[in-house]
Amino acid sequence: MTVLLLFTAVCCAAPVSNAISAYVALQIGLQDNGGIADGGTAADIPARMLAAYKKAAAQAGGHVPKCRGMRWPVLAGIAKVESNHAIGRNVTAGGDIRPKIYGVLLNGSGAGQNTAVFPDTDGGKWDGTASGERAVGPFQFLPSTWEGIGEDANGDKTADPHNADDAALGAAIYLCGNGRDLAKRGPLKAAILQYNHSGEYVANVLGWIDQYTAAAKDPDLKNVPGKVRTVIEAALAQRGVPYSWGGGNASGTSYGICCSPSGKSGTSVKGFDCSGLTVYAYAQAGIRLPRTAAAQAGVGQRIPAGLGTGALEVGDLVFYADAPGRDATIYHVGIYLGSGQMINAPRPGAVVRLDAVSAMPGYAGGARLL
Repeated sequence: MTVLLLFTAVCCAAPVSNAISAYVALQIGLQDNGGIADGGTAADIPARMLAAYKKAAAQAGGHVPKCRGMRWPVLAGIAKVESNHAIGRNVTAGGDIRPKIYGVLLNGSGAGQNTAVFPDTDGGKWDGTASGERAVGPFQFLPSTWEGIGEDANGDKTADPHNADDAALGAAIYLCGNGRDLAKRGPLKAAILQYNHSGEYVANVLGWIDQYTAAAKDPDLKNVPGKVRTVIEAALAQRGVPYSWGGGNASGTSYGICCSPSGKSGTSVKGFDCSGLTVYAYAQAGIRLPRTAAAQAGVGQRIPAGLGTGALEVGDLVFYADAPGRDATIYHVGIYLGSGQMINAPRPGAVVRLDAVSAMPGYAGGARLL
């Protein structure tokens, strides 16, 4: 990662909708877990939660027959923002989550940035209090909403928002509406906006959906030439390694430096930043790269951004700039994997992972070295 990189906040405050609490309103918070919880691959999702998302995506059509395009990354994107996949809780084999996840009491106090008052509707049955409403479970439903869409997904004859299977199915039903085509970007955005009426929330969830969608696709390296395969396999082997500002070299991971523009230090983190990862991966194929992303744009055959991402080939470097067209402003680099994916070390607090090429702003073309 070059020292030119300017980080922007990912999490933004959002109002409480009539269906779901704002993700900022969770009492448990949404702190990332040593970088691992911030990863974009399925590896950051507890296995039992991932199973619930996949099961719900398969069951949704039985409850909303006209629904199209429901898939587990959609549910994972919502659950990541709402509860960080219930990480830190115990999830039983049957899907029950303990301790239960409660949002703040929506009494207009301003706690958790809620200002609206929601009178009690369930007598405390789901949210544990009769003095008002609070959102519940890994998908943070208000009890009043749950009564309309809750279904039993695990066969215990109870529709429980504190159960991973039931909650994931309820979210799928809610997002499907009367029969949306969630494979299309417009209806998908509308569904997320209905879930929480905030543009920042929609952008955040879409980002996670894109990352999980990219991670769900297994890379096909059958027809990849030898040296390109060496680069790709070297980079793929680093998935899950923490991001470290200034970290990584031709020999592998290293402790980074202080500090990123957002004040994040890599001195205590052994891992890679974006250009450190590319330096390492290409070194395995005998190619020496400059250390920064901007300098790497001057190596090999430059692929102009104007040609679009369709001009990229497996193994190409992928660049992002504050001002696309001016290589001096390049702030980020990844390695193209094909099918719209790249191997990416995105930012402090994250891990090396697969991302959609569209996951980073300011696409600035690529470079072909092999």
